[in-house]
Amino acid sequence: MGGDAPDIVAECARLEAALREAPIDVACIGIGENGHIAFNDPPADFCTKAAYAVVALDEVCRRQQVGEGWYPNLAAVPTHAFSMTVPQIMVSKAIVCVVPDERKAEAVAAALEGPVTNLCPSSILRLHPDCALYIDTPAASRLRYLGMMGAASVAQ
Repeated sequence: MGGDAPDIVAECARLEAALREAPIDVACIGIGENGHIAFNDPPADFCTKAAYAVVALDEVCRRQQVGEGWYPNLAAVPTHAFSMTVPQIMVSKAIVCVVPDERKAEAVAAALEGPVTNLCPSSILRLHPDCALYIDTPAASRLRYLGMMGAASVAQ
């Protein structure tokens, strides 16, 4: 992915052509603190026909980049990014989603227990026929069902 490509439209077209030649068997993804998948921040486009797009990064996502140490401060975080789109992720044959850390607990709860909505892009993963979600105990800490069972029942 040429994030610094001088012609963004051409770069997206090149990436889409590559996907036509070699479709994705397994997408390995995570969930962001605002419920994003890839860089599809809320409200994500669930209907685009494009495989890749330039998307605006919301402040929650940008702050996550600082919190994870990718950038020294908010001013250094780009306001836009290349991203595989939600529909393109969803046509993967299988999805493996790994979500560690308590910082993502609200997003995990919204994705699993809230409505399927572009306001929580990761919620769409519930509609995929072959999606495996792996979360640690802190990331599961806001799940209502887990709260009834107790944290000891989460596999370590």
